Amino acid sequence: MTATSSSAVRRVATDRPDGDDVVERAYRPDRRRVNWWLTALVAVCALTVLIPLYLTVVTALKTPDQLGGTGFGLPTTARWENFADAWTLTSFPRALLNTGLVTVGTVLLTLVTNSMVAYAIARNMHRRFFKGLYFYFIAALFVPFPIIMLPVVKQTAIFGLDNQLGLILLYTVYGLSFNIFVYVAYIRSIPLELEEAALTDGATTWTVFWRIIFPLLGPMNATVGILTCLWAWNDFMLPLVILSDPSAQTLPLAQFIFQGQFNTNYSVAFASYLMAMAPLLIVYLFAQRWVISGVMRGSSK
Repeated sequence: MTATSSSAVRRVATDRPDGDDVVERAYRPDRRRVNWWLTALVAVCALTVLIPLYLTVVTALKTPDQLGGTGFGLPTTARWENFADAWTLTSFPRALLNTGLVTVGTVLLTLVTNSMVAYAIARNMHRRFFKGLYFYFIAALFVPFPIIMLPVVKQTAIFGLDNQLGLILLYTVYGLSFNIFVYVAYIRSIPLELEEAALTDGATTWTVFWRIIFPLLGPMNATVGILTCLWAWNDFMLPLVILSDPSAQTLPLAQFIFQGQFNTNYSVAFASYLMAMAPLLIVYLFAQRWVISGVMRGSSK
């Protein structure tokens, strides 16, 4: 506060009997108004998540006879046997292990390889080859998977990659386009002087990437890791056309057993969906502080 403003506050405090209140109000921060439109929008967005989740929980606890009424009503008696039936029919432990292996392998390989490719492109965008390579990867975002599905299935069968390893490699490759798009933009915002100083001190390019660049990619690693995890965990199409061994099926494939030609066992199916959601919720509860700290580091970088 300047000398003029402080003297003005002192004069007001001296001239008025309630000078202490005036000084307190002068230093009190202004309260912002509540944006009711934004609050309503947030509430509507929250309902779009909470209502389907409520219907899933309610349906998973109902008997087939109770499904004929309103879908929003609570079950008269909770049927916990639906979860036991889902556990048995889907061979849940084996499907969970297969899904976990594919998801963890995909996330780790994606973070390591895609960040390195993006770093090489971001620091060489002035060269024609790397700039063309960047636009080549971006153009792959506009190629739908069904167009290349049959050639990919044939190639994986020829190379013996119609298993979990092939699935991990395909997830890593197919996510390369979007991941390079977000990685390159973030890497180019990192000051080049940090790398030049390290190179001057004798560090190699490999050391610069792993000791300087990769730790600074925490926010992007969190973003790419979460998106990749959700994609690999919930994907149905790629495991359906790639995996040839029934014992290697993932959770989405195992849950397809509830879809019959003439009927669907909704109660057991929704129970299996809740069981498949639980591991991701547990992972988020344990990893949320690392995700939030990574975002905060990125905002204050």
